[in-house]
Amino acid sequence: MDNSIIPISNFQLAFSVLLILITGGISSLLKLGLLKSLIWGTSRTFIQLTLVGYALTYIFQINNLWLIMAIITLMCYIASRAAVKRTPNVPDYPAVLAFLSLLASTYLVGTIVTVLIIAPDPWYSARIVIPMLGMILGNSMNGIAISLDRLYGEARSRAAEIEAMLTFGATPWEAVRSSVREAIRAGMTPTINSLMVVGLVSLPGMMTGQILGGADPREAVRYQIVVMLMIAAAVAIGCLILVGLSYKKLFNDDGALQSFVLQSRK
Repeated sequence: MDNSIIPISNFQLAFSVLLILITGGISSLLKLGLLKSLIWGTSRTFIQLTLVGYALTYIFQINNLWLIMAIITLMCYIASRAAVKRTPNVPDYPAVLAFLSLLASTYLVGTIVTVLIIAPDPWYSARIVIPMLGMILGNSMNGIAISLDRLYGEARSRAAEIEAMLTFGATPWEAVRSSVREAIRAGMTPTINSLMVVGLVSLPGMMTGQILGGADPREAVRYQIVVMLMIAAAVAIGCLILVGLSYKKLFNDDGALQSFVLQSRK
């Protein structure tokens, strides 16, 4: 079995743009209005990933704990800002809470995985920590955006029910508890669905990358199992923290629903 990596030349990399040309042709033919976004997205992909490739080469050589922590914290901030843009229906999006929830879930789960499960030497090896925590962030970002959007949507659809419960003496938490459950469930659903079909319907990116890089498929599977469970835990913790802290924003200082929730009622 040949375990060597098959290199991709500059010409072959440039030739891959043909795939985007096909996609752009379909967009133009059907007048989907996506051609500009495809071109811009492709350009950003080439530029961003090329720069990241050079930067990671330098970071891996330095392998400094404080530099790694600074990079992870910056990644959490960028992810929280990206999550903000995915929830346009949430007024005054709690960006600080999103950042803190991603920071907490990423560091907690990432530390457990790198220190106790993979255990590289040193334990903060940049080659392990940055890719692993990056995968956590990519999935947690989607999870918290979905859960927060669902929380506000549930509050709007159940405004009359929540008001009635408040009238009968329920606390804001008791009145919105069902909405909180639905929000966390919604945020975790995509991850759970992935757990159900991984290996049967799809071969995840990390596993595929390791196999293409020449790793033993059995070892790649072990890493992928760790990654899937790691992502599930991080998404659950991130959604729980963000929704648990954000539901209070649905109520004013008097414990009544905010006006924007009531105005959304039909």
